[in-house]
Amino acid sequence: MKSSLFERFISQGTLVMHHANGTETRYGSGEPVAHVHLRNRKVVARLLADPEMAFGEAYMDGDWWPGEGGLQAIFHLYFVNAKNFGSNRLTDLARRTFRGVSEMNNRMRSERNVQHHYDIDNELFQRFLDEEMQYSCAYFERPDMTLDEAQRAKLAHIGRKLLLKPGDKVLDIGCGWGGMALFLAREYDVDVVGLTLSNDQYDHARKRAEALGLAQRVTILKEDYREHRGAYDAIVSVGMFEHVGRPQHQTFFNQVARLLKSDGRSLIHTIGRNGVPPRDSRTWIQKYIFPGGYVPSLSDIAPRIEKTGMSLTDLEVWRLHYARTLATWNERFQAQRDEFRERLGERFCRMWEFYLLGCEAIFRYGELVVFHIQLAHRNDIVPVTRDYLYREDESTAAPTSMSAAG
Repeated sequence: MKSSLFERFISQGTLVMHHANGTETRYGSGEPVAHVHLRNRKVVARLLADPEMAFGEAYMDGDWWPGEGGLQAIFHLYFVNAKNFGSNRLTDLARRTFRGVSEMNNRMRSERNVQHHYDIDNELFQRFLDEEMQYSCAYFERPDMTLDEAQRAKLAHIGRKLLLKPGDKVLDIGCGWGGMALFLAREYDVDVVGLTLSNDQYDHARKRAEALGLAQRVTILKEDYREHRGAYDAIVSVGMFEHVGRPQHQTFFNQVARLLKSDGRSLIHTIGRNGVPPRDSRTWIQKYIFPGGYVPSLSDIAPRIEKTGMSLTDLEVWRLHYARTLATWNERFQAQRDEFRERLGERFCRMWEFYLLGCEAIFRYGELVVFHIQLAHRNDIVPVTRDYLYREDESTAAPTSMSAAG
């Protein structure tokens, strides 16, 4: 029975199961090939009960480990066969029952969700991120770019899309460690307010603003986006919308519309699902990495924007950029894995590498992309072609100073 189930799962490629007694079993044929070593016989039943959740949990517990090709090979095989890994009736029922409940992110729950991930260990993030502490997709304009260069290119690309003028007031919703806010203040001579719910990010961003002499131009607030008041020439949000949750989507876009001046520009940078309908969100990554999160499809987003009356002035889709970003993050993490094991434990390290490599795989082989959603109240605010993003002249050239934003 178990053999037939694995054969049903693997319709493309080969899975080689290495059992505790020294024997091995092969399922499927051809490429890609992945090897899984099992600690004992009970692991198989655990994996078959709920493949999507137990796959990661059993790895964290050390119940299985990869062979030749590592986790990358296993994720490659998984995603080319993803359509076969349907959940059983019990887990389907549970996910339908809790649909949306786990995404009901009120102010208190939102703060708890953010702190669950971003307040783990500030040094962890400093070690594997770039010098500007950008914890979101980099923009590889050229194939030979380093991570630091690609993250600065992302900041410059977004800066162009905001069409900033000296003296503009800018709001950064979900400002992280302050890299975007500091970059915009320094390079475009604007005043920026950054919002975060993370204690570590709040402290780090404020210290960096002081160290760079930008404390008068950059204000960091530990505040929920729903509570903020003001009027802004530009609003930016990078990697935050994924944490909002479906029940709050309309609230988020209503707030952007309320805070944006009549001639303002907004840029929302978010992970999105490309070519697939909305899905339930009770997954391994939501349970262990980003509680309360939900990756939207365009069909989730478009109706919410329409209800605000704002114009969708541009939509750009970044493909494969995040796969490369995540691969580089994992390389940096692995280079210091022994130290993190001493500080945070082996189970944490297994969770973290499963997260980074699993996300890399779904951006490389699956349906995840990054959406750049540009919004305005009027359709004459943004140039009618995209030339302004790439043309080098006095009014549109990207800033040349690229010192660390912190």
